[in-house]
Amino acid sequence: MMLGRGAFLIGLVLLGQPSRLEAQQTVRPGRVGILAQDLQPGLLETMQDEFRKLGYVEGKTLAIELRSAAGHGDRLPALARELLDAKVDVMVAVNTPAARAAKNATTTVPVIIMRVADPVRSGLVASLARPGANITGISFMPDALGPKGVELMREIMPGLARMAALYQADNPGAVLIVDEVVRRGNRLGLTFVRTPVQRPDDYAAAFEAAAAAGAQALFVMDDGTITAHRREILDLAAGRTLPVVSIYTDFARAGALLSYGPNLAAVYRRGADYADKLLKGAPPDSLPVEQPNLFELVLNLRTAKTLGLVIPPSVLARADDVIQ
Repeated sequence: MMLGRGAFLIGLVLLGQPSRLEAQQTVRPGRVGILAQDLQPGLLETMQDEFRKLGYVEGKTLAIELRSAAGHGDRLPALARELLDAKVDVMVAVNTPAARAAKNATTTVPVIIMRVADPVRSGLVASLARPGANITGISFMPDALGPKGVELMREIMPGLARMAALYQADNPGAVLIVDEVVRRGNRLGLTFVRTPVQRPDDYAAAFEAAAAAGAQALFVMDDGTITAHRREILDLAAGRTLPVVSIYTDFARAGALLSYGPNLAAVYRRGADYADKLLKGAPPDSLPVEQPNLFELVLNLRTAKTLGLVIPPSVLARADDVIQ
């Protein structure tokens, strides 16, 4: 069968064009960089799962670059530059020191903040509604986190008069939350002793200071670095029969008496949602900084029994999860 000249020319044009499959294979995957002071339990896995639900295929349409400072905040600026050298399209900064390092490293690559206590007071964004520049994400609410946990502790221990507050000294977000905890605690008639730490070998001295001040319970502002050392902290608290209240469920599940704070899985998933929008071209300043809307109270009854404490029914009824 003879082919006409027109058909022959069309065939040449088609042969000269890549197939749809070849075109898909040459598309550069979106690159998301994660910058963390310390790797948080469930962070990477939860975000990966949310990306899959959004239709991304890691290794094909998505590449994730993870950089953790392993608790050494001074490494964050260099790690932020590493992510920029890796040509990430979006950077996710987990906690206030990481967010500051990202802000200082770039004014062009979109930055998503997570686990940041107050990005306005921390100088990261102009406002929640209009963050400006290249930063957006999810903020936490210091006036609703630690103080609520302390109020619950007071309900469990009506005679509670003195507490210690353990936190990472070089995390400005942690300092903001502790300031609010102390202010609200003072309204309840509680006296606080601050026990800031910078290195792992500071914990023993912090507990000595808490004991010397007559602390009857311990509020832990568990940022990434503190969480990484939660086992040591909880062992020290158990040795002094100190009930522990924290913000994140990692501590309650590991042995703290209770935790009250945002559902971190929901926050991490929302971070992936933000990354999806930014990868698809949304300007960062078009996305307001959100606040978490899902909180959870976790009670550890095993710890309560060990400490000889009885959780009042009024507190128990409000728990989202109870560890028997």
